[in-house]
Amino acid sequence: MSQDFRFLASPRRRCYALLFEHRTRSGRRMETFWIVASLLSVFILFFESSATDLFPNTPNILWRFGLAEAAFTALFSVEYVLRVFSSPRKTRYPLSFFGIIDLLTILPMYIIWLIPSFGTATDLIVLIRLLRILRVLRVLKLLRYMSDAGILWRSLMRAKRKLGIFFGFVAIILCLFGGLMFAAEGGQDGFTSLGTSVYWAVVTLTTVGYGDITPHTAIGRMLASVLILLGYSIIAVPTGILTAYMSQELEKGRAARSCQTCLHSGHEIDAKFCAHCGAVLTSEKTQPIEK
Repeated sequence: MSQDFRFLASPRRRCYALLFEHRTRSGRRMETFWIVASLLSVFILFFESSATDLFPNTPNILWRFGLAEAAFTALFSVEYVLRVFSSPRKTRYPLSFFGIIDLLTILPMYIIWLIPSFGTATDLIVLIRLLRILRVLRVLKLLRYMSDAGILWRSLMRAKRKLGIFFGFVAIILCLFGGLMFAAEGGQDGFTSLGTSVYWAVVTLTTVGYGDITPHTAIGRMLASVLILLGYSIIAVPTGILTAYMSQELEKGRAARSCQTCLHSGHEIDAKFCAHCGAVLTSEKTQPIEK
């Protein structure tokens, strides 16, 4: 850091400790504050969507919800700026998963403020709703404060190739059965296009079965029966793959917890005392999700 900006080093370290480190008392208090703020903003969003029905005798209820949303937007904007300011590498946090989530949750209000014509253009009502619903992504901010979520994240990263191969195989099956059903039904009874037929295959393979499109020919019903049985057969495959990697991650965590007194290992991740000699276990640093 240059001499001109060296006076910012101490505030940056303080901001980093408050926003990224949660092992200190002040860090835990800040963590609790952001969790409550994120949950409260999401709850208010759900109430806002049905405000006129819940509060029929309050004519300016939407204006009050707008003020609350403006306050939350300002609060999370300050958080985003401080995180960028305190991040050791300026491009790492904005381009990370949580950096993008934090940016997306504050953009809707700014877009509506900067382009007020959105509020009067009836053909853009879908876009307005999409921008407002983006605020629901604030619930993903909670993952930052869930240490055990790192186990799931690392398991997904380790299993991504196997899961990718599995979902590629499923996509081939869906396209194949969708094409066969389109040919068997001859474009009748709802199977008017290949895309619609693949949609039916997705619904059937996942055993949802909406019933909006159903085959009426003998060959079509036979294909549907095979696809349903196939869906029951492969639905547990991704669960088994992910469970296997999660078990490996949990075993790694247990192996890392060893007693400093008797050197006995294999303790649970949240264990506080040694199961062999009763000594106090030192806390191990868990591997957090990339922030």
